[in-house]
Parts: sequence; C-alpha cells; structure tokens
Amino acid sequence: MMKKTPLLTVGLPAVMLLASLSPAEVRLPAVIGSNMVLQQQSEAPLWGWADPGEKITIRAKWKKGRARAKADADGKWTAFLTTPKAGGPYTIRIKGANTIKLENVLVGEVWVCSGQSNMQWSVSNSNNSAEEIAGAQYPNIRLFYVKRKVADTPQDDCEGAWRECSPETIPEFSAVAYFFGRNLHKQLDIPIGLIHTSWGGTPAEAWTRRPILEANEQFAPIVRRYDKMVAAYPKTLEAYNKKLARWTEASKRAKAEGKQPPGKPRPPRGPGNPHTPGGLYNAMIAPLIPYAIKGAIWYQGESNASRAYQYRTLFPAMIKNWRDDWKQGDFPFYFVQIAPYKNQNPEIREAQLIAMKNTANTGMVVTTDIGNPDNIHPKNKQDVGKRLALWAMAKTYGRQDIVYSGPIYKGMKVEGDKIRIFFDHIGGGLVAKDGPLTHFAIAKKEGDFVPATAVIDGDTVVVSSDNVKEPADVRFGWQNTPEPNLFNKEGLPASPFRTDDRKGITHGIL
Repeated sequence: MMKKTPLLTVGLPAVMLLASLSPAEVRLPAVIGSNMVLQQQSEAPLWGWADPGEKITIRAKWKKGRARAKADADGKWTAFLTTPKAGGPYTIRIKGANTIKLENVLVGEVWVCSGQSNMQWSVSNSNNSAEEIAGAQYPNIRLFYVKRKVADTPQDDCEGAWRECSPETIPEFSAVAYFFGRNLHKQLDIPIGLIHTSWGGTPAEAWTRRPILEANEQFAPIVRRYDKMVAAYPKTLEAYNKKLARWTEASKRAKAEGKQPPGKPRPPRGPGNPHTPGGLYNAMIAPLIPYAIKGAIWYQGESNASRAYQYRTLFPAMIKNWRDDWKQGDFPFYFVQIAPYKNQNPEIREAQLIAMKNTANTGMVVTTDIGNPDNIHPKNKQDVGKRLALWAMAKTYGRQDIVYSGPIYKGMKVEGDKIRIFFDHIGGGLVAKDGPLTHFAIAKKEGDFVPATAVIDGDTVVVSSDNVKEPADVRFGWQNTPEPNLFNKEGLPASPFRTDDRKGITHGIL
C-alpha cells in the first residue's frame, strides 16, 4: 500500500517570508499614466517604485523611445525618456518584475495650473457654461486634476488621473486652465496637457515649502502663528464645542418661539488645515515634481491681500521655490492680477505688478475690465484664459506679431505743473474707451491725492490738476474697485499703478 505524502502546511510567518522574497510589482505615481501628455522634445523623467536593485526597462513607440533605470536602496527609480516632436497617440511599456502598459499617450506641451478659488472655479460655473461644455470635445487636450489634500511633509504621490477633454470630463475642471489650454491648442495645433492643482481660499505660503518660510524673517511670523494655533487648538476646540452646545440650545428655543436662530459659531482652524504653511506644496505640488512641464499659470492673491506688502517678496519666493525644486530652469510663470472687488485693497495688485517686474520670465494678466466689484469670483474666465495664452504665445512660443499685455507703467517726468507718464506695452497706441481718461489722481510732495485730468499725448499720458501747482506723484486705478478706461488699441487694459512709495496700510504686516 502506497504511503500518503504529508500535506505541507505553511504558517503565517512563512507566508510573510515567501511574500517578502517575491519581487514587488513596479509601481508608478498617479501623474504618470495612460492618457497623459509628455513634454515634447525633452528628457522627460519617468519614475516609480520597485524592489531595491530591480532593473527597469522603458520602451515607447517612437524613435529613441527607450530608457533604463535601476531602483535604489529605497526602491525608488527614475529614468529619462527622450521625447519627439508633438504627436501621438503612443504606447509605452514599463517592465520590471511586471509590465505596465500605458496607452493613448500624447506628446505636446504641459502646463501646471494652480492658485486659489478663481483658478479652482469650474467651467460649469462660468459664463455660457452650457455652450462651453457642449463644445469641449478636444481629445488632444488632456486633463489631470489633483485631489485636494494637506500634508506636513513632502509627499511622493497624489490622487488623480489623466482624462481626455470632453463634455463629460470638463464641467468641474478649472475654467481658467481650460480656456488657456484651448487657446494654445487651437493656435499651436498640438496636444496640450493641463495639470490642475488648486484650492479655494488658500494663501501663497501654503504653496511654499515650510523651510523657505522659516529661513526668512519676513515670512517666519506665518510659521510661528501656525505653530501657536496648533499648540492652542485643544483649548480653542474645547471652547468652540461649548459655544456650539449653547448655540444648539438657543437655536432650539428660537425655533420653538418662531424666532430667527442666532448665527452658528465658526469652528477654529486646526492642524492640517489648507492654510498650513507648506501644506499644499507638500501634498499637491511635490508629488508632481519632476514631471516635465513647459510652464505654470497662477491665479491667487485674494487670501494674501491683508499682507500685500509681504506678498511682494513672498510670491517671488514661492515661484523660485517651484523652479528650484523642478530643476527645469526659470520656466515661464504667468499669473492673473486679481480683479477689482469691493473688499480688496489696491496694494495687492501693486504687489503682483512688482513681483512681475522683479521676477524673470513672468507675465501678468490685468482684469480691471472683466471683474465684478460685488463678486470676488467673476464668471468671465474665457478672457482670463485668452490673455494668459497671449503671454504664452508671445513669450514662450515666439509669436512676435502678438501684443500680449496692456500698458504697464514705465516712468514719469515732471513738466511744470504737469506729470508725463511713460508706458511699456503700448501696442498700436494708447486709447481711452468711452470718453476722457478716468481714475487718475495727482499730488504734491507729501500732499493728498486729488482727482486729475489725464490726456493721451502720443505714447504717453499727461496728468494735471488746477488744485496741484507743484505735482510730485500720480496714481492710477488706486481703488478697491477700479474700472479705468486706459487701454492699448489691441483692447488690453493698463495695470493700476502709483509713482510714489508712501507706506500703505499693509506695510509692516507680516
């Protein structure tokens, strides 16, 4: 009689040992996947994770579309894939212990689109939304929407997926990003990749690495305030819960008596809120690096308006942070000067203008003519995207026949009882829309500013007032809700400015 062979049983520790000895599957970050756009004519980094020492082979369906990598001691690997001119779709195979097949990949131009609520503002909430959504059939525009998240340390991955632009995928995507990308796509006739990473109501410091903030005494108070808030949070939360309990009882009584209930108390900000210094950089920018990009567009500033003077240096520091970490040089960075709004002081627009003048390879879109004084979220995002695209077409893609900016203050000259103002970006010439020039003010040295008469004289504007015989300075559009009428002939508005350097209401607020 034949003996039965004993059944080999493996306990849990042995199973774990066998699993640890088996090769780990190659894994990719979310931003590298099917339907993506790779930056054309670049050494595009592709990266991921595998077992330490594992060899990775990458093959793409184009000439020179091969790359190799080896996972380091931490299991991280990076390869650089030489990309061709714009085209596709292509298939890419990434092989290690397993094989990943990426399909429907295009090669074209990739832009990061970031900021706060006016960048987050969706196509579905913009002007002519039904028509725009129905017409959004652009399979060669690809969309990647980073899920909103906060982190205390730089993350190596995010949540999101590349999708073709269509009436089904565009409604909740950034309107500014889409209209910008659509303009580029139509004019360049190549694939466009848009990486949308924004969060409404957030300040620039949330998009900047915390060590950069800590190292600069102008920004360090931001970090100290946050740390103090975190330390006090248990007590503030306890106090809030007591207020909430009292409010609940008061609301019940008011309802029973047919009265209006009192206002509900607002919860305190706690650790990990979206204002966390560096929190959004860690979770929503760091995971995208070093994906090859052409540049970035930005719409933000409202949440820094109360610290506008600080923003003069904070915003450029954020731009430098991104550029340094991406290691792709001073890539184009185009942004939107925030629109006129009744609760927004003019110093934030000045801070943005100064940032543009002092930061290489940047450009600024002026929106004084397409805002809404009563709504911080103007619905005309089409013109915002178009104006951003003008900067990109002229400065990034070399279209020398394009006027891409409205008049920007260049300098002044006192001429007796008048001041002559000089501009850059006059285009085909300066024009006043709908009557005489408005929103100019003039002052003598240290004197009050008074409304002024302004007249276009060739490529300059001459400003005067019968009440100011020895003028020293001029201001233009220096209000919360300026809607001035100085443009160039191409229909682009002049940026608000001032010639004086008097301390404003945000000076010294850190």
